[in-house]
Amino acid sequence: MTTQHTNRRLLSRLWAVPGFRAMSSYRREWLVKDLVAGVVLTTLLVPQGMAYAELAGLPPITGLYTTILCLLGYAVCGPSRILVLGPDSSLGPMIAATVLPLVAAGGDPDRAVALASMLALMVAAVMILASVAKLGFIADLISQPTMIGYMNGLALTILIGQLPKLLGFKVEADNLTGECVGFVQKLADGAAVPAAAAVGGGGIVLILVLQRLLPKVPAVLVMVVLAIAAAAAFDLGKHGVGLVGELPEGFPPFTIPDVRLADLPLLVAGALGIALVSLADTISNASAFAARTGQEVRGNQEMAGVGVANLAAGLFQGFPVSASGSRTAVAERAGARSQLTGVVGAALIVLMLVLAPGLFRNLPEPALAAVVITASLSLADIPGAVRLWRQRRAEFLLCLAAFAGVALLGVLEGIAIAVALSVLNVFRRAWWPYNTVLGRVPGLEGYHDVRSYPHAGQLPGLVIYRFDAPLFFANAKAFRDEIRRLADADPRPGWIVIAAEPMTDVDTTAADVLEELDEHLNAQDVHLVFAELKDPVRRKIERYGLTRTIDPRHFFPTVEAAVAAFRLRTGAEWTPLTTTGQPAEPRPDAAAPPPADEQ
Repeated sequence: MTTQHTNRRLLSRLWAVPGFRAMSSYRREWLVKDLVAGVVLTTLLVPQGMAYAELAGLPPITGLYTTILCLLGYAVCGPSRILVLGPDSSLGPMIAATVLPLVAAGGDPDRAVALASMLALMVAAVMILASVAKLGFIADLISQPTMIGYMNGLALTILIGQLPKLLGFKVEADNLTGECVGFVQKLADGAAVPAAAAVGGGGIVLILVLQRLLPKVPAVLVMVVLAIAAAAAFDLGKHGVGLVGELPEGFPPFTIPDVRLADLPLLVAGALGIALVSLADTISNASAFAARTGQEVRGNQEMAGVGVANLAAGLFQGFPVSASGSRTAVAERAGARSQLTGVVGAALIVLMLVLAPGLFRNLPEPALAAVVITASLSLADIPGAVRLWRQRRAEFLLCLAAFAGVALLGVLEGIAIAVALSVLNVFRRAWWPYNTVLGRVPGLEGYHDVRSYPHAGQLPGLVIYRFDAPLFFANAKAFRDEIRRLADADPRPGWIVIAAEPMTDVDTTAADVLEELDEHLNAQDVHLVFAELKDPVRRKIERYGLTRTIDPRHFFPTVEAAVAAFRLRTGAEWTPLTTTGQPAEPRPDAAAPPPADEQ
């Protein structure tokens, strides 16, 4: 093999890595914008990284380690031009719910870091394997209503969990109810530290006001700087306010997490939940920002990029990460053009740890609680829940159930409930699909729902029936019962035409039900007729042997063809009906369709 051929192969492999491909197309005019955006982004990365580490029950320094490594990992393997990854407020409670029950009663921070790092490696493995298997569609397992409920429950959980830290005390509890009770009891006992409450409350107000009135100003950084200045000026540490203290100096060491075999089951469960939420966050954020930059979203590559970011974080004492909409928006507003922005941010954090590790030693912990609480407020979507209540009560109930699952059972249990509810809702719609009789409406082509157009015309002896779902084991009997009800009408119809265009599948259980149904109808001189049945479904029916009972001549390409055949056979003429089923004058101005069903 020639050297030239070897070089070509090497170049083709490097070209497959998004980071190297981006370098080859990098434009010189982007450099200054990326450098400036990296500096601006760092002002948000540092305080949020530390705050979200504490939210996950870990030392603040691990948030900086995680930020550095995930930015570098995604810059090499992530396909999005400006997406920013890092510690996330939606993952923090899930990490804590997985790690803290495994930590010894004394709360050993080294063991917590090892468990969180192993969790990041597991999330990386899940993401990379899912990318190889092209399972990006898994992000769709959580429907929007259940995601709204989950995020609202998560926001409430974060808010209640951070209130004690905001006021300068701690509450030991295993669930939201216990935290609420403990918070009220401690508050009644006078455990709140006035100085801590002033720093925390003032921090929340300052961030919210600046974000509202001066959105281009880095509100979090301004608050953090003022909090550090206040801690130094008023010696807040001596007034009962907890401070972050001196951070370890230098770059994080390469570390293989050491965990016990007994810890793995809970870590695996947590990793699956975190991977699902991280994937959903990443795909949604990537889609939103790709639309602005003219890029295409490559879901499987995004999974690989997030997987590598988690891998890098897990090997250097970090914890699981996800895409961040807020940090990506900051980078975009600052002029970011490529992943060099994230690399600059990572480099600046490394310089800070090497040259100025004491920069944040006077940062009050209530200020970090304020950062987390304001982030939790952005997770909540109360208007979305209200919209569901107004538009579709069934989906509002799904939202409420997901919210209750997070709030009452826990974060990991809540994500499991959200996924289960989403899947069950899909199954419910297929189990009890919308079905109706169709008729002809003067002035409108085709055949239409008699519930929307009660004066639609009918052919005596013919019923056109539409069943809006695949026919499978769970709904086959409901289909059978409805057809029998139509066949038992007085007068009895001669043909029941199934408008089968929505019927995308027929499984073996449904085939057996159809065979029994057709035999039952034939005994009553009623014929089951199919129109617009898709070719793959027709072939399945033939393979099942149903044409032994269902006359092959009773399959028509369109409803119009089936109706024409019936009219040719019987000479029937159209008869308009009223809502009571009696003849009436045709009404071209048919009623408008009703609102979406409340199923």
